[in-house]
Amino acid sequence: MHIYSILFSTIFLLNIIFAFLVIFLERRDAGATWAWIMVLTFIPILGFILYLLFGQNLRKRKMFQWEERKKLGIEQILASQLLQISSNQLRTTNEVIKKNQDLIYMNLFNNDAVLTENNKVDIYTDGNEKFSQLLADINQAKKSIHLQYYIFKNDGIGSKLINALEKKAAEGLEVRLLYDELGSRTLRKKAFKKLKAAGGQVAVFFPSKLHLINFRLNYRNHRKLAIIDGYIGYIGGFNVGDEYLGLNAKFGYWRDTHLRIIGTAVYAIQTRFILDWNQAAPHHEISYSPDYFPGKIEEIIGNIGLQIVSSGPDSEWEQIKNGYIKMITSAKESVFIQTPYFIPDASLLDTLRIAALSGIDVKIMIPNKPDHMFVYWATYSYIGEMLKAGAKVYIYENGFIHAKTLMVDRQITSVGTANIDMRSFRLNFEVNAFIYSKQIADILTDGFLEDMRLSTQLTLEKYSKRSLYIRFKESFSRLLAPIL
Repeated sequence: MHIYSILFSTIFLLNIIFAFLVIFLERRDAGATWAWIMVLTFIPILGFILYLLFGQNLRKRKMFQWEERKKLGIEQILASQLLQISSNQLRTTNEVIKKNQDLIYMNLFNNDAVLTENNKVDIYTDGNEKFSQLLADINQAKKSIHLQYYIFKNDGIGSKLINALEKKAAEGLEVRLLYDELGSRTLRKKAFKKLKAAGGQVAVFFPSKLHLINFRLNYRNHRKLAIIDGYIGYIGGFNVGDEYLGLNAKFGYWRDTHLRIIGTAVYAIQTRFILDWNQAAPHHEISYSPDYFPGKIEEIIGNIGLQIVSSGPDSEWEQIKNGYIKMITSAKESVFIQTPYFIPDASLLDTLRIAALSGIDVKIMIPNKPDHMFVYWATYSYIGEMLKAGAKVYIYENGFIHAKTLMVDRQITSVGTANIDMRSFRLNFEVNAFIYSKQIADILTDGFLEDMRLSTQLTLEKYSKRSLYIRFKESFSRLLAPIL
């Protein structure tokens, strides 16, 4: 018994020492550090195993490379746009772009997010409409189809997509599908047997190296992209599954936001897919081809200004979060947010509180039901702070709201895959469209106001009457917020 005691004590001590060294040498966020210290202290051996599975820091690792990107002339375009903005000589007739050159500069400098202005944008908030249009675009494709989703299920809509891809691959088109292993954990590889036989290619992001063990489990590719012939690009919140069509009894109607884009911004969406694909499928890398970046896009007569901004745990900066903060600090009248999870870090929370305390009309819309319990109660904890600062909070009652949208002053908007939560900012690979258009901002803002009719307002008075048990769940979940 004495030997077992010594052995346990030794393992416990080594567990703490080694884990502390790893955590502090990686210089992670203080909140995440303390959260991991709690886990390691109270569940020492299991805690260290959890750290190996969920706690690794990818920030110093350069994961996405594509040298042939130089053929697009991106470096020259970036240098030119940066110079134009810094010298106050940016050539544009878009008044929203003129007013937000500092945000554009930041996205250019920190994320190589080229500004494009000749884009047409369609907005989809209903899954049936979005997938109907996507299937139509796939059926009309002539050269290539690239799809990337966090969740891809082989159910009704998933089967339709796979069948459509099989048909196009059999016609000789280049068909590629990339999905995330954890998000698509119910998916079986045999679902793509016919697609691969027809010449299509399928890749998995961060697959398990060992059966049932994945030491990169905590870092997921949360992006949802589709590119048809390099001409049409999709970006937004819809994954692939019948629940996104409102066919899941638990969630009911699924309210999301997705964009269909035609214009030069599709070049950036295509590049993002190629970077992700080449990381996941190094033996089937995509080489540059003009077919992936058709020159006819440049002839589109569009007027929507766009930047495609990516972020992930491999980045030095939290680009999308920084974009959110910059947008909010520019607000003069209103900040409208729709998000399924509201777990901001200190910097974003302070920014929103200051906006609300300054008299800005801050409105936040969240779901009325959880899809992840701890995240749900952590959300309510942070929502309480926003109520105290004077923000207005709305609980969406017409099913489940999964949209990730930020609208400021009916001028600038962001739509994409990033939630207002620490996981999206630090742990997930995300991508958002930053849009400089009053037209698009009006549509999204009016959509928010329509959704308010299907919501109940959570007042500070109602929030203050929650039970002691709920307060406990909020407090406990908030402690884990940095690593949820």
